[in-house]
Amino acid sequence: MHKSILAAALALGLASATASAANIVDTAKEAGSFNTLLAAAQAAGLADALATTENITVFAPTDEAFAKLPAGTVENLLKPENKDQLVAILTYHVVPRKLASNQMMAGPFHVRTLKARPDRTLAITKGAGGVSVDNAAVIKADIMTDNGIIHVIDAVMLPSK
Repeated sequence: MHKSILAAALALGLASATASAANIVDTAKEAGSFNTLLAAAQAAGLADALATTENITVFAPTDEAFAKLPAGTVENLLKPENKDQLVAILTYHVVPRKLASNQMMAGPFHVRTLKARPDRTLAITKGAGGVSVDNAAVIKADIMTDNGIIHVIDAVMLPSK
């Protein structure tokens, strides 16, 4: 009888530990270097989707990456009238599956993003110098969350259309 109580208590403990794991948004907030990305996701109406959608990979630009954009770009994108453009840029950073660095092939390959057509594919190159995604370098890979993976990048990727 004691074994079954212990097993039930252990199972309950594991279930609550899993339930309290951090999602992509919570993990990004905790890191403290993704404030611009989180503000953009909120303005675009995508923060809840990033927190709750399962099995996604986010190539997350840091605040420093957003600061490299021309002056006024971020402020302009955050305006309500530019929401569609902001959604296009942010969804270009999200792959609808978990893609860990050990799953990335050597050399260039392409993955589809959540961005609507056209120009919805990212070019990923893995080589001796590391991993690059379009014009951005992955500076920290494989941050696991309860709903996906974050790869930190050093630039904001802008789709051509």
